[in-house]
Amino acid sequence: MPQRGIEEQGLDRETIDNLSAAQRMPGLSPADLKLTNFDRLWIDRVADHGDRPYLTFIDDDAGIERRYNYAEFNAKINRAANILQNNLGVRRGDRVGTMMVADDDTVALYFACWKIGAAVAPVNVSEDDNRIAFTFENAEVKVVAVLASYLPRLQSLRNRIPTLNHILVMGGGAAGDHLHDYNFLAKNASDIFVPAEKAEPEDEALLIYTSGTTGNPKGVVMGQRNLMVDPDAIARWHGVDGGTTMMCVLPIHHVNGIVVTLLTPFWAGGSTVLNRRFTSRGFWEKVAREKVQIVSVVPTLLQFLYEAQADLSQLDLSGFRHFICGAGTLAVSVAKNFEERFGFRVIHGYGLSETTCYDCFLPVDLSDAEHAHWMRDHGYPSIGCPVHANEMAIHDEQGRALEPGERGEIVVRGPLVMKYYHKRPDANRETFKHGWFRSGDEGFHLIDEKGRRFFFITGRIKELIIRGGVNLSPFEIEEILNEMPGVKTGLAVAFLNDYYSEEVGAYVVVEEGATLSEDDIIRYCMERLPWPKVPKVIKFGTEVPVTSTGKYQRLKLKSLFDGYSSVQFKKPK
Repeated sequence: MPQRGIEEQGLDRETIDNLSAAQRMPGLSPADLKLTNFDRLWIDRVADHGDRPYLTFIDDDAGIERRYNYAEFNAKINRAANILQNNLGVRRGDRVGTMMVADDDTVALYFACWKIGAAVAPVNVSEDDNRIAFTFENAEVKVVAVLASYLPRLQSLRNRIPTLNHILVMGGGAAGDHLHDYNFLAKNASDIFVPAEKAEPEDEALLIYTSGTTGNPKGVVMGQRNLMVDPDAIARWHGVDGGTTMMCVLPIHHVNGIVVTLLTPFWAGGSTVLNRRFTSRGFWEKVAREKVQIVSVVPTLLQFLYEAQADLSQLDLSGFRHFICGAGTLAVSVAKNFEERFGFRVIHGYGLSETTCYDCFLPVDLSDAEHAHWMRDHGYPSIGCPVHANEMAIHDEQGRALEPGERGEIVVRGPLVMKYYHKRPDANRETFKHGWFRSGDEGFHLIDEKGRRFFFITGRIKELIIRGGVNLSPFEIEEILNEMPGVKTGLAVAFLNDYYSEEVGAYVVVEEGATLSEDDIIRYCMERLPWPKVPKVIKFGTEVPVTSTGKYQRLKLKSLFDGYSSVQFKKPK
């Protein structure tokens, strides 16, 4: 088929020009990006250090452990690529869906698609059937690789995916009527692969569908370029090289797990420990045994590890460096408590699927005092400074850059920016209308004595609480809630109100054994916040709605506050 491109997106000339501008960074030449393709990269890795460990897959529940060096895993990828290309007819420009879990077969399939020049459209198997069907239909997948246990679900959706020609069944014996047994085909597949057509850096590589709370998700299309530039930037920032082992505890249907802990070590010639799923039980023992140096997490996992209260005194963690943390709201108190208990730094960062993964990080070479200052002294932990090959700014609604300390929208430009939203000319037009990627996040930046710009995020613009025409950050209110003794998690939520348009509510999960009332929490907040920012209604629960990548879903909590719109909340005397 013809190679896919921007021509099929139905964009006007102004939007195409704005997209192009957002994908460039002034002063950065293409030669600086070290672009190639994944087939060439694997040939080079095997030639340079084929016997060096690349992937260790561990499934604690099933008692499975599989280890591969670069040469062995390249052979596994090549068998998968031959199955896709020679048995199922996948070609450069095609799209392959995956309905899989975090394991070595999934990783091999991803790389196999990229060697061919095809794109991967992974789904989260915990999503509902309508979301899965929409993703595969919108992405126009030609093949879906599915774990055998999920095959009945996929078959029930097949009529809703008109482009689907073949189903590749992983770990099962299904065959017939467009069903293909991966294990059977792999026995006869060659471990030498020759692509039918050479892949190029601008070829589509990954389609990630955003976790919207309303309406259909948007398909974020990344090219091979994105999946090389960001791993290179992450490796440079964190000192990842051929001697570095990183550990993946996050889902690999999303960019954090894929880019940070699969692609970054691969790019640098290092190794990855891939977990089937995260568990705090045995986490530190595994880090010590596998000699892991860096783990990428989301804030909720830091809290789980903190609450587990593991004893590290008998473990050799002398080689461990730090945690990378992003993809959710990190409270100052959570980071402070974690760092003080375990003695390891949390390197806070920020990014989005639309910008591949990470755009910025807190510098790793700060002194202890500097690190504590940027993590704790401004009401929010800093998300750090822009990485190589990336530019960030704070803009107002007209696309004008704001001064340090002024709040506006976080914007990004450079080769980390995605190719486009798939089949969403409206979203592309709005998101890129000033020649930058507009994140939808509110933030500000400050400049240190070295001239470095440290950025902060204060909330999603759509989640800001607009009380009486004044924007209130949910993050600021949550910092106070989460510092209160007895509060496990506290989220600030906007709800409709006749008097102020919106008012402040709070959803609170109480620590086990603690007893807190609504009045207790309101009084605590009144002592630390001005009245407009104090939550007026407290709702208690036992679970916090999060996406599969650990982001809080505040908008899903708004309905809990129905019925308070006509109430005028007056400050107690």
